[in-house]
Amino acid sequence: MKTTVIGCGYLGATHAACMAELGHEVLGMDSDIDKVHTLNSGRAPFFERDLDDLLAKHTASGRLRFTASYGEAAEFADLHFIGVGTPPQPGTDAYDLTHLFEAVTLLAPALTRPAVIAVKSTVPVGTAPRVAELLWGMAPAGDLIEVAWNPEFLRESFAVDDTLRPDRLVLGFNTDHSWGEALLRQAFAKIIESGTPTIVTDWATAELAKGAANSFLATKISFINAMGEVCEKSGADVAELANILGHDHRIGRHGMRPGLGFGGGCLPKDLGGFITRADDLDASEAVGILREAAMVNARRRQRVIDLAREELDPDLRGKRITVWGAAFKPETDDVRDSPALAVAQALHCLGATVTVTDPKALDNARKLHPELDYVDDPIAAAQGSDLLLHLTEWPQFSHVDPHRLANRVTSPKVIDGRGTLNPDRWREAGWTVRALGRP
Repeated sequence: MKTTVIGCGYLGATHAACMAELGHEVLGMDSDIDKVHTLNSGRAPFFERDLDDLLAKHTASGRLRFTASYGEAAEFADLHFIGVGTPPQPGTDAYDLTHLFEAVTLLAPALTRPAVIAVKSTVPVGTAPRVAELLWGMAPAGDLIEVAWNPEFLRESFAVDDTLRPDRLVLGFNTDHSWGEALLRQAFAKIIESGTPTIVTDWATAELAKGAANSFLATKISFINAMGEVCEKSGADVAELANILGHDHRIGRHGMRPGLGFGGGCLPKDLGGFITRADDLDASEAVGILREAAMVNARRRQRVIDLAREELDPDLRGKRITVWGAAFKPETDDVRDSPALAVAQALHCLGATVTVTDPKALDNARKLHPELDYVDDPIAAAQGSDLLLHLTEWPQFSHVDPHRLANRVTSPKVIDGRGTLNPDRWREAGWTVRALGRP
């Protein structure tokens, strides 16, 4: 098949490369000329595991290329995926749909024949009819344009695998017998034939799917972190508690990892957007549990700051603190709403000298927080430090020898905000170890 992908950020670039991997001819379209040039060179303008390999492979073969022309995209194919960003509106948690409606407005006048527009962007429920109305009113093909909703469920650092081997495929339409459904089933034929559950539903349910999924995951993470607060008060071990709960098949262990909490460009945004849309629909009471999940998540960051002041001094002026981690999670360079950077910035504002290290995200962190110090090597970053904070669980950090590191710091004290350091190993090396939710 021939297909286009409109918007080539984290979602769109990954989807375009994976559609090429599935055997299709793909034209990616983005209004950012520099991004288009980078992608056409076979590289992504961000770090995502395995993505550069796919981009290099399929741009070299000619199966995948990128353009900044909406007209070229409209002419190229009859199936167009839209994956533009929908960030929060300034000053509120509501989704900003500016990029989505801009893409639709610019693409529509070039749609002169029947086509399917499959939107992957995460939106508030009720957006699909607005997109359809805009397309039908502006496109020369009119109501021969069919609108589908195809939400993505990607995890950053696993986006390629989640696209090629998803745990479910959701297709939303407003008609019972859809040409769009046939076209999308053809596009995803290899994925469907592999046994992936495929759910065909209505627009509204498809729109809700991503926000509801991320809200549930956020609640699960916040639940175990709330239990961590209880464990700290009672002397129990939240890691052992999570293990016990995880053996119940109704609960499951996956995703219930205690620690500093969630961040990034999806979970916080989708949780806030879901709550805001529920408020708009007069369903505020129904999402009370989600508000508490957000509050628990925020408390985890403050708890690390409180622990730092307990270990050093309430007055942090003149103290040197090293933060291992800048990305919101390992295997990405994404620093959007990074818990690690939020804690680092807060400690800096309290007067501490804060040095941050990260295997991939230092360039992005410098742009966001130039006031912090940055060092590439985790051991060098800890030189002369009064306190070490482990806040992003890169495997490189867990492999550092605590005996070797103890000779570099002023005081061998570590706060493990992710619970992945071996506390016995570190204590044997002379370190004082504090971990969220653990004795």
